[in-house]
Amino acid sequence: MAVLTPGGGPAGTPRRSTPVPPPGAAAPHHRVLLVSRDEELDSLLARRRVAAHLGELTATTEMSGDVLPDAALVCDDAAATDRLLELGVPVVHLHSGHSGAELPGAPGRALRRVHRPGWLPGPWQPRSGVRATGVLAPVRMVRERVRSGTLLLLSLWGVPDGEAAAFADGPLRTLVRAAVDGGGRCEVVGDTGLGLVRSALDGIGGPGEVRLSRAAEVDVDALHAAAETFLASPVLGALALAQARSAPLAFLPPLGSAQRDLAAQVDRALTVPRAAGPGHASSWVPSSRKAVPWSVLDPALDDLRGAQRVARSLRQLSLAPP
Repeated sequence: MAVLTPGGGPAGTPRRSTPVPPPGAAAPHHRVLLVSRDEELDSLLARRRVAAHLGELTATTEMSGDVLPDAALVCDDAAATDRLLELGVPVVHLHSGHSGAELPGAPGRALRRVHRPGWLPGPWQPRSGVRATGVLAPVRMVRERVRSGTLLLLSLWGVPDGEAAAFADGPLRTLVRAAVDGGGRCEVVGDTGLGLVRSALDGIGGPGEVRLSRAAEVDVDALHAAAETFLASPVLGALALAQARSAPLAFLPPLGSAQRDLAAQVDRALTVPRAAGPGHASSWVPSSRKAVPWSVLDPALDDLRGAQRVARSLRQLSLAPP
């Protein structure tokens, strides 16, 4: 999470970071602030994928001192957008995750974007001024030639505690054990609730066969590139990752209303295999043959350049005169 407490200048007011250079001097670096909710998988992945396309801009996740950034990308945190706008910083506000209802509001002075694949069926009722980005794909679209093991990408953001605990103690244990038996190694990456997950996975697999990581501390896209099998919660960041690489994907049981709504919408356009729960371990075996028919999607509906589009808007804001 970015720190939004800049110190005051001589007059107590933070200043923008792009002074006019003297004749013959090099052009100043344009600084952009990147803010996301790192405990929410979609928010974290959206920030990282846009950041990869910022090119010559100097990106930071913290703001300190008396110099304001030239522009900011804020993923989901409406309060951070409010504070930055009050300081005079132009903001691209990106809603990164799926919502089954109308999108929550964001300050009207911000450029408002929403991560939404063009092929995803409705209903979608955005507020005025909100523009869909298309798929926020990873900057590296290919996978490793030699791949092994399973990546299990789990989001417990917004999931009721009782539902999360029942999943961890039941289906999660079964699926991780099946992944180890079938592929020899399982990388489990989650956004929040890692204490609950760690307790549930205790005793599964031998040394080095199961590793649990916090999404904010690892490169999720790189782990996917190296994994043979991909199990993921029904969230947009995981869906975009598999679609961009035309990779196999199996959905974990959806947890919470937003995941259930997204899974139902995906079912209307695409067949994504489901990982079975306890008592049905034999019906799911980690395998690269469990492919998703990505080819059925109309390529005209999505060109996978959502992250580039958001980065372009951010670049334009940062270069605008203060």
